[in-house]
Amino acid sequence: MGQKTTAIVGAAETTDLGKIPHLSEIMLHADAALNAMEDAGLKPGDIDGVATAGENPGTLAYYLGITPKWVDGTSVGGCSFMLHVRHAMAAIEAGLCSTVLITHGESGKSRVGVNRGGGRGPTSLNGQFEVPYGVMGPPSMFTIPVLRYLKETGTTMEQLASVAVVQREWAAMNPRAYMKDPISVDDVLNSRMIAWPFRLLMCCLVTDGGGALIITSADRAKDFPNKPVYILGTGESTETPMVSQMEDFTTSRAFRVAGPEAMRSAGITHTDVDHLMIYDAFAHLPIYGLEDLGFCERGEAGAFIEAGNTRPGGKLPLNTNGGGLSYMHSGMYGMYALQESVRQMRGTAPAQVDGAEISMCHGVGGMFAASGSIVMSNVAP
Repeated sequence: MGQKTTAIVGAAETTDLGKIPHLSEIMLHADAALNAMEDAGLKPGDIDGVATAGENPGTLAYYLGITPKWVDGTSVGGCSFMLHVRHAMAAIEAGLCSTVLITHGESGKSRVGVNRGGGRGPTSLNGQFEVPYGVMGPPSMFTIPVLRYLKETGTTMEQLASVAVVQREWAAMNPRAYMKDPISVDDVLNSRMIAWPFRLLMCCLVTDGGGALIITSADRAKDFPNKPVYILGTGESTETPMVSQMEDFTTSRAFRVAGPEAMRSAGITHTDVDHLMIYDAFAHLPIYGLEDLGFCERGEAGAFIEAGNTRPGGKLPLNTNGGGLSYMHSGMYGMYALQESVRQMRGTAPAQVDGAEISMCHGVGGMFAASGSIVMSNVAP
């Protein structure tokens, strides 16, 4: 199957970001979807494929007045939307549909109309084998691999803190970022302890928001009002729903499958990547991503970030919206990473990377449970 036949022709986030107490989750999905349709010059009747996570895709289609010929409810955590992009590309190539809407909406902060799904009940694998030992969600679960990583690689707390510092530099350039005030390594290391080694400023924000994408075939892409963004390559994988059962705490097997597969299918190498997004719910994730995707050797990503390579003006611009640490993080962050890649490829990002032609957008789901990776370009393949 060829992988160079589709393009993103509509992209938008919710009208507001951050704290949105007047909208329920399904309304956040709808707000983002309507904004993306306006961006693409489309109406609900023009959409024949729907994909979403955190909400039932059937409910979403009904709410928006869409009659789909193709539906995807894949839900593997915050990178679900990267997988939706991949599946939509395949569906369009196979002729199953022509125009796919992918939506995200989450009332992570206000908790209005929250869909109470989830897989951590008493009979789930997590419920049986992890929850009884006291882990209470991501801040205490992600500590398990990162402590091993720090021990084995010698990465320092200062290097871990530098991830948050650099991303705040990017956020300061972004009017929509939730946190824009400059921070130092000392600020991060002196912020409140959450769960060792994570201090408050190493942890993601908790916000409300959403986003949506519209994907169609590349041969139709020039018929839309805004610059198309072509999907060059994609990858996806899973590892384990239990962080305690990772094959190796210092590396993500799902990252090592999804990232290289996206690059292979796009026909690119690391030096071709002008802009990089790596899902950053917590400060260690960009470090794992840089290494597992092959941009840095094992144990070197912390020093790479500390040296300024990913900051504004650096050789590998990373998480240029400010990331989940400073831009926004409603819970399933992958959609916001995709939106920033699209903005960079359109040339409309607040902190625009000059001359960028290829963006790689890499996501995580759960506690290293899943991964999705998308390579996109503003140059037609």
